[in-house]
Amino acid sequence: MDEFYNNENSNMGGGYPPKPIVATKSQNALVRSMLSLFIYGLMFYFLFDSNLAYIAAILVVLIIHEMGHFLFMKLFNYSNVKIFIVPLLGAFTTGKKQQVSQAQLSLIILAGPVPGIIIGCILFWVNKDLQNDTLKMLANSFLIINLLNCLPFYPLDGGRLIETLFFKENHIIRLVFGIISIICLFGLFLFFQSFVMIIVPVLIGLEIYNETKHQKIRDYLRQEKINYHTDYENLPDKDYWLIRDCLIMSFPKKYIGVVPGHYEYTIAEPLLVQHISAVLQINLKFDLNIFKRILIVLFYIFMFVGPLVLVGLHL
Repeated sequence: MDEFYNNENSNMGGGYPPKPIVATKSQNALVRSMLSLFIYGLMFYFLFDSNLAYIAAILVVLIIHEMGHFLFMKLFNYSNVKIFIVPLLGAFTTGKKQQVSQAQLSLIILAGPVPGIIIGCILFWVNKDLQNDTLKMLANSFLIINLLNCLPFYPLDGGRLIETLFFKENHIIRLVFGIISIICLFGLFLFFQSFVMIIVPVLIGLEIYNETKHQKIRDYLRQEKINYHTDYENLPDKDYWLIRDCLIMSFPKKYIGVVPGHYEYTIAEPLLVQHISAVLQINLKFDLNIFKRILIVLFYIFMFVGPLVLVGLHL
């Protein structure tokens, strides 16, 4: 766990006790990332019988991709920015910021695949005359991984970009988009016989199911004039316990034994704090007009189609 929870206070008079205090532990994120990279490479080696050079290439591509997201999050003053390596499934970068704009989110998303695509194109061009197998493999790794990540399906970067530009806060369209993404990714992984990756659309389906319940909670909070466009640190104590009650009633199997309306800390409090944070939403500033959004989409299409044309011309 990255956090511990102060639950010394309890409900003594039937009111709303203070919400749990979240304090970050001092942990070496770099050591954890390096360890997860090692586990990723080890599992890849034994499960797919790949040579070390290919595994090293995959890890380099992942690191450069996630460092793009990481550096732009830092540039836009995100806090608690971390890179997570998930064995076999890939990697992702997380960070916290309450006030975010479409322009910032778009740049953060593009900062992942764009550098890798550019590097892949350069390596491919350099190797045009050299015809070095290792260089060719490295170029292909950069291009294939980053181009696949640009496909317009959630949670790939391409899907996240389309969502950010056009329907970030429209739950119905996001739901439809998520279902389409599940179907397309499922078919894609079957086509490439990447059976391990089928877990990705399964996880997306679970996320959509949970998000649908979260949206119902937000609808209720909106009716009750409770602000959920805030971060956990600024969430009033009363709102914490009310959202907590909603979660307990919406996910009874998950929080079995926890009684709504009984405002005392339980052993499930760390999980509830994380779950409440998932219900809360950022304040998104819509600072891109239709012309700017079209320009970003055209750039996205160019970065996706350009390398395919380059490779096609030299095959």
